[in-house]
Amino acid sequence: MPDIDIITANLSDPAHALALLTVLDAYAADPMGAGHRLAPEVRQRLIPALRVLPGAYQLLALAGDEPVGAAVCFTGFSTFRAMPLTNIHDLAVLPGWRRQGVGGRLLARVDALARARGHCKLTLEVRDDNPGARALYRRVGFGAAEAEGRSVQYGFLEKRLVEV
Repeated sequence: MPDIDIITANLSDPAHALALLTVLDAYAADPMGAGHRLAPEVRQRLIPALRVLPGAYQLLALAGDEPVGAAVCFTGFSTFRAMPLTNIHDLAVLPGWRRQGVGGRLLARVDALARARGHCKLTLEVRDDNPGARALYRRVGFGAAEAEGRSVQYGFLEKRLVEV
């Protein structure tokens, strides 16, 4: 595996902010993302909004100074366990860096941070038509949830309130 550093982004650092925007813009343009780049107004709002959002943190995967991946995470809460949890909202690796362990390294760091913070679980969503991501998530321990000793699968639904 190439020499990759996984760091917690400091969005007050312009280089970190630009690195995160670069990776998220590429992810948005990917067919497994939105299929188009981030709108200019979204690019303008994103970093300032993440900087002040309670419980939000971002990780960057860097090859030297080059951003090659990112994870955007939010602290949530499990009412059934009465404990905080970590939601991995975005996990993105630039196309030229996929299948080289970058995503696994990002997930391992998220796992370590969540454990250190006393979180009870990690959550994420993944498209049904993204077999590469689904395989990675299974490989690192993600799977169906359990309720009353049986496996249950949850779907992710949305109701858009604002179009961008």
